[in-house]
Amino acid sequence: MVCKELIPLKKYILQRLVISVITLWLIVTVCFFLLRLLPGNPFASTTIMTQETLDRMMAYYGLDQPLWKQYLTYMGNLLQGNFGYSLKYAGRSVNYVIASTFPVSAQLGFQALVFGIPVGLLLGILAAKFRGRAMDAGINVFVIICTAVPTFIIAALLQFVLGLKLGLFPVAQWKSFSYTILPTLCLSLGTISGYARSMRTLMLEVDRQDYLKTAKAKGLGNARIVIFHQIRNAIIPMITNLGTEIAGMLMGSYVIEKIFSIPGMGAYFVDSIQGLDYTMVMGLVIFQAVIVIVANFIVDLLYGIIDPRIRVA
Repeated sequence: MVCKELIPLKKYILQRLVISVITLWLIVTVCFFLLRLLPGNPFASTTIMTQETLDRMMAYYGLDQPLWKQYLTYMGNLLQGNFGYSLKYAGRSVNYVIASTFPVSAQLGFQALVFGIPVGLLLGILAAKFRGRAMDAGINVFVIICTAVPTFIIAALLQFVLGLKLGLFPVAQWKSFSYTILPTLCLSLGTISGYARSMRTLMLEVDRQDYLKTAKAKGLGNARIVIFHQIRNAIIPMITNLGTEIAGMLMGSYVIEKIFSIPGMGAYFVDSIQGLDYTMVMGLVIFQAVIVIVANFIVDLLYGIIDPRIRVA
């Protein structure tokens, strides 16, 4: 009986794995050709370069080859785990840039998640329990502000008030834990508002379910009903977006990293796009895509184990 149950699960895992690989291949292919369609070349901004030198540089990096040949060469290197060398940062491989900058972005994202998810869930629970009261209205206003106001404006305000005026935290750079507080707070605001809004809605939906009315009729305590019935059932649907949320946050925020002068992946990503650094853009995009795909694969796998009904037949 156990073996028969494992067969559909293995089939489901294989199907999700195949879908993940195809998705990654499509991302790589589309990104490769879209970058080549952009006008200009990586060395166009170098005004002192002669045409002869430019031709040599294009030939050295293989950019004078037909697109199909460039694509096959890149895919061959990619299968070996080699993202190539940057076209703008001389002597720096994309692998080295990722290895040196991802830990910083990952730390920032991890701190934002650890702070943002619990706070967002708590605010959503409080808003649902005090629906229609002053606390609910205040939380809704806070959520609207976090959603509507751009991140760079909130970051600038926090830098001015908490950093310059009150002197509580450093306003930029990445030297010690105190330097991470303001960027972590800014990055977590989106998570807080999203989880608060979703948790409030789900809590109110659960509150109308029959099993909750039955629990109240049995005379269970209010705290027990909220914790073991409302919160437990309301939080399950939020697992769906958890994979993408975690993956996105671990990659950090390009805007936040720029504003707070954080040596993460953000600065390289923005500069490489502006400078048409093909290999750097491709490497960073593929690396982020892999993290998102792996996170979603794990979430899908967990859902397949928890609820066999969603497995692909």
